[in-house]
Amino acid sequence: MSTEENPAAAPRSLAEALRGRDDVSLAALLRSRPDLITPVPTDLTQLATRAGTRASVVRALERLDRFTLQAAQALAVASDPVTYGELLGLMAGDDGDPAVSAALPHALGTLREQALVWGGEDRLRLVRTARELLAPSPQHPSPTGLGPTVREAAAGMSPGRIQEIVATAGLPSTHDSVSALEALAGLFSDPERMSALLDQAPSESVEVLERLVWGPPYGQVTADPAPRLRWLLDRGLLLPTAPGTVVLPREVALRLRAGRAHRTTEPVPPTVEAAAAHAPRIVDATAAGQAYTALATVEELLKDWHEGGPAVLRAGGLSVRDLKRTAVALDVPEPVAAFWVELAYAAGLLASDGEADERYAATPAYDEWLERPAGERWARLATAWLAATRTPGVVGERDAKDRTLSALGPGLDRSAAPEVRHRVLALLAGLPEGAAPDGESLLARLRWERPPRVVRTGGGTPSPYARRTPAQPAEGARGAVARAETPGYAEDGRAGGEDDLRSRLARWTLAEAEMLGVTGRGALSSHGRALIGAPAPRHAEAEAEAEPTGPGDKLPVHHRKAPAPRVLSPAEQATAAAGAARLLEPLLPEPLDHVLLQADLTAVAPGPLERPLADMLGVLADVESKGGATVYRFTPGSVRRALDAGRSAADLHAFLAAHSRTPVPQPLAYLIDDVARRHGHLRVGAASSYVRCDDDAVLNEILADKRAAGLGLRRLAPTVLAARTDPAALLEGLRAMGFAPAAESAEGDVLIARADAYRTPPRTPPAPVPDGPPVPDDTLLAAAVRAVRAGDLASTAPRRPVGGEAAGAEPGELPRTSAADTLATLQAAVLTNDTVWIGYVNAEGAASQRVIAPIRVEGGFVTAYDHTADEVRTYPLHRITGVAELAD
Repeated sequence: MSTEENPAAAPRSLAEALRGRDDVSLAALLRSRPDLITPVPTDLTQLATRAGTRASVVRALERLDRFTLQAAQALAVASDPVTYGELLGLMAGDDGDPAVSAALPHALGTLREQALVWGGEDRLRLVRTARELLAPSPQHPSPTGLGPTVREAAAGMSPGRIQEIVATAGLPSTHDSVSALEALAGLFSDPERMSALLDQAPSESVEVLERLVWGPPYGQVTADPAPRLRWLLDRGLLLPTAPGTVVLPREVALRLRAGRAHRTTEPVPPTVEAAAAHAPRIVDATAAGQAYTALATVEELLKDWHEGGPAVLRAGGLSVRDLKRTAVALDVPEPVAAFWVELAYAAGLLASDGEADERYAATPAYDEWLERPAGERWARLATAWLAATRTPGVVGERDAKDRTLSALGPGLDRSAAPEVRHRVLALLAGLPEGAAPDGESLLARLRWERPPRVVRTGGGTPSPYARRTPAQPAEGARGAVARAETPGYAEDGRAGGEDDLRSRLARWTLAEAEMLGVTGRGALSSHGRALIGAPAPRHAEAEAEAEPTGPGDKLPVHHRKAPAPRVLSPAEQATAAAGAARLLEPLLPEPLDHVLLQADLTAVAPGPLERPLADMLGVLADVESKGGATVYRFTPGSVRRALDAGRSAADLHAFLAAHSRTPVPQPLAYLIDDVARRHGHLRVGAASSYVRCDDDAVLNEILADKRAAGLGLRRLAPTVLAARTDPAALLEGLRAMGFAPAAESAEGDVLIARADAYRTPPRTPPAPVPDGPPVPDDTLLAAAVRAVRAGDLASTAPRRPVGGEAAGAEPGELPRTSAADTLATLQAAVLTNDTVWIGYVNAEGAASQRVIAPIRVEGGFVTAYDHTADEVRTYPLHRITGVAELAD
């Protein structure tokens, strides 16, 4: 028999309602509100208490969609308890709304699942904390715009004044104020009598009510109200709450609203519209091109920091000057440079070296990353981007202490970023394949799914009567009613700060996904779809479908609720990333093993080069331009750089001949031979340093050069010069004078000046800052439900008092028995295979109750099957406070 058929069986508290749930329902509660499981409650009473705490309720309310939140707000202004029919009337109004009627059961089910509502449909109750947070008050107006009830508003009025209002409203006088206020509330709630009363009202008075009906319901009046206001005050249609302040009672507002708690209900989420459609193959090709550019950009960034990157600021992060230099080196705007720097940091490819003179550099993981296939390298970047809470979009803004937020610095974490990224991509996955979303419709959908904060969690209590609206000018001594602004809300009722952050995160997600190659032309690519584990689209366009002729053409998409983003386990995320890499790999250009040498001392790479070729060419030539093809230019300095790295002229000729599809131009061959002929003609060693040369005429030329004055040179022998500077400075000085010296070792051998890439010690990527406790997995949920059930059995099982236990002990108290009675009862339970109830204090001093089935008692310990823990355990007897037999 249901609780509706048997009112006596209706739950009297949230704890009793939770006891009536099955394990699946309890697991759903703990999954939707993971803060309730940390730590695991001892029983259902503790779970219900924790579910009603302010912090937990606020968090649960902030995760409701707009319509479900509107249902909770309607419950907060309804009577307690309320029937389902009354709730439906508040949501759909007197005229009814089929969409609201169809959506309300699901919304109410969500509130039940999350333990925000309990009771049968004839006695629905919103948990007390949620009612306190959402109910209207002068300090915290309700988002519904409703004010207090007649009874609440008239709490401070004199009984005589109440009787005067009742009589003026046409009601019979009563003997007490309580019944008088009930009669007045009944009048306002009765549609026919209320209509008759309003028919008598002056048109100016009705206009005042219309200005207050949708809230805020408070207004100001002068000491001598105007006749139109006096008419309303005399009949209780406006009630004074403070000197000079009046309020529209809730019952009056609801009648004027035709029973609606909200001006506009939104039972159906907004449709995400498509702004343009592209062929899927075009989307994938565009996204693959962006993915290749992303890999090349990250490589270029870290190659530029091979010998140690910019210094770390004292407060942490990258200086503004270094960020500008990085942007110039990458040829991108500074915000985009901040994104690439933060992406490399999130992927663990970049970190600080931790030295006294701390600098940024690539990590050892970067070398491992370079050896992986291109698809896997992209998947690592994309996975790190999805999970990162660090938000490069806020770089350059100010924190709470008015300090500038810098790239790679502290204060960039925004815990909502991963959720917003996943949700944006999930909504893109819900569009037809190849469709790019309309940005505003996407933001509207996100605002519906996660409305801006509507619960005030702290701060001051600004007066709701602070300002008049221009629509109601003051009337001097005659009095006036003025609408008040709702504190904490923007003009459209949304909380500006929170809404602004989530909207900006969504916009940044669209831009970053395009730069990273997750999307192409704004549409989700096939490898981007695989990255988030989204199913294949149900409405794929034909590959040969033509592109839309107008870029601004809007393609309406029928509403289809995209699946909610599911948190992937590490194993599932690795599988999804591997699948995305497999889809992307064939779309990336194949590395080339050749270049095209030009007569103007340039080489053209018509595509990406194989790594050994690219590395060698990067030493032998300077990059002149990038794009679809990369242009390298050979200069005397670049050729000397290759010779310094240990290559000979013959090696360079052979390398170019092997990797060029065109003959080696004569000017390039002459350049290499000329630089090689002069390279190493001078030798620099340590004396502090010295220069030796077989041609003393060259040394004479150096000594005669005025630019050599700062090197402190003097002749030691016809072929040797000594210098006061170190060898490195001497090398640079001679090169600046136009010579091509080579360094040599103490044995006289030429030193290869190949600079080893600087690396930091092993570093782990930055850990994301979670947005609350993580969602528990199925194994943890099953164990938690089992533990809560067992603990609830221990706390609610009836027991018989024994020995020294006081008669009439309260349920839930620890059993208290003497040591002798405890030992005797446990030994008897072993013989009879009975289950008993014990109180136990662990080594940390935490007390708990347990239901056990003793197996043996010996050596000062009892071994028993613990129903609370669902396992066999051993307990020291001296830690057992007492024992009680369970009632039959």
